[in-house]
Amino acid sequence: MEIESGKSQEKAVIREGSALIESDGHVFYNPVQEFNRDLSILVLSSFSRLFWQEQESKNQSQKEFLDQPGVKCEEGLRILEALAATGLRSIRYAKEVPGIREILANDLSRKAVQDIRKNVERNGVENLVVPNEADALMLMYTSMRPEKRFSVIDLDPYGCPTRFLDAAVQSIVDGGLLLVTATDMAVLAGNSPESCFVKYGSISLKSKACHEMAIRILLRSLESHATQYGRFIQPLLSISADFYIRVFVRVFTSPVKCKKSSSKQSLVFQCTGCDSLTLQPLGMLKPNPTEKNPDQVKYAIPTGPFVDSSCIHCGFRHHMGGPIWSDPIHDVTFVDSLLEAVQNSNLGTSKRLLGQLTVIREELPDIPLYYCVDKLCSTIKVVTMPVLKFRSALLHAGFRVSYSHAHKNSLKTDAPNRIMWDILRCWAEKNPVNPERFVDGTPLKAILEQKSQNSYNFDDIHPDANPESRRNCLSRFPENPTAHWGPGTRATLMISGTAMTKSVRNQNKKTKRPREDEPTNGQEVQDVKVQKSS
Repeated sequence: MEIESGKSQEKAVIREGSALIESDGHVFYNPVQEFNRDLSILVLSSFSRLFWQEQESKNQSQKEFLDQPGVKCEEGLRILEALAATGLRSIRYAKEVPGIREILANDLSRKAVQDIRKNVERNGVENLVVPNEADALMLMYTSMRPEKRFSVIDLDPYGCPTRFLDAAVQSIVDGGLLLVTATDMAVLAGNSPESCFVKYGSISLKSKACHEMAIRILLRSLESHATQYGRFIQPLLSISADFYIRVFVRVFTSPVKCKKSSSKQSLVFQCTGCDSLTLQPLGMLKPNPTEKNPDQVKYAIPTGPFVDSSCIHCGFRHHMGGPIWSDPIHDVTFVDSLLEAVQNSNLGTSKRLLGQLTVIREELPDIPLYYCVDKLCSTIKVVTMPVLKFRSALLHAGFRVSYSHAHKNSLKTDAPNRIMWDILRCWAEKNPVNPERFVDGTPLKAILEQKSQNSYNFDDIHPDANPESRRNCLSRFPENPTAHWGPGTRATLMISGTAMTKSVRNQNKKTKRPREDEPTNGQEVQDVKVQKSS
């Protein structure tokens, strides 16, 4: 992100975690992103230990890991924060993440770099943090040689991050970690599919699962950049939070494994009537064992399409979106390490971290996208089924089910669409729909005019229907913390988190018509000019 100068403001002192910074308002700071920074610190701390263990297994002469934040580790991580702004994130990394060799806090704005330098000295982390003034793209492109590559690259721009991805996947070490944020959720969530295709190379669809689809579009974009150079990604954690998505992926080098990329990506067919989702992979892997290599696979192209020209449930046509990343978006083992670490941490948002990481751990890893119970019931105009009853019906029928961390009413399941609608038909028989709603040409009539093929248990709540995160009342889906809350603007010092933009200031204000004895706006301006000239 290129920082633009804003209006001068008084200097403000910002305290977050173990860091203390000052800014005069020319550099962007958003306090509602504290959760983002806390999560990044948690991930980096776990990754630092994981990365060290892997390097130690390759090289037995490695020194002992320094599990103490703030101490320089000569064989530790070399981190680039490409768009550092105030330097808060880099300073917190230096003071709270162990096993670091160097952090390059880079920004294109000279004023920002001056603030970073002052804040680094103020926090006493000169031994770890190096302020740097450069264009982020040029810095990464000139760091592609193996000895100059970074162990970790953090990209947290304002809006779309794709312009940085090509340079990032080339300037990171093998097995290194990329942290990428995208805040242009309107584009990723289906409001502008043509813009999404231009920026990310995928068509976004409007659906209740749009936030998870946004994550999968960003991951697919990352993978497409990496495979151009014989590299591929392995997601450790992907999260939709507040007004942005954030992904943590490792980048590895293997031209052979890059060939599996097509099998990790899928097109998405969405019914325009009932919103049923169907995924069609771009490639398939078929076992092809040999004596020399029993794990060998054969690459194949799937036959399709996977849907008829009209939806088999309601008769409507389909929209086609994607391609999206259809492989797992989290690493279960890594999430377990994060849960263990957060319980022993004193981060400011630790309760929220614990809640959301627990929901992520409960997610079905091999099921892309999800449905929402209220939307399904709204389609056929039936009284909304309680989520626990729907989950119980699926579990009793022998299917798996979970929530998604991206939506509080989500339903992620391996049950086919026909089972979902059959459950709702059974529910509608117990809770009849007004006959006047049975109108020709509607999804309601097409779905409910068929009788349910099976009976489902709604009364006996399955013991696994209520997950641990819900039973323990964890902070799973927190509400917005303040009014006028959001990503802010490029050059706003959002100390209170409620920066008063022009649109907010003008809310509920009506233009008053001037009286005959009052000057118009044009007259007022003219009078002022005359006074100044005299």
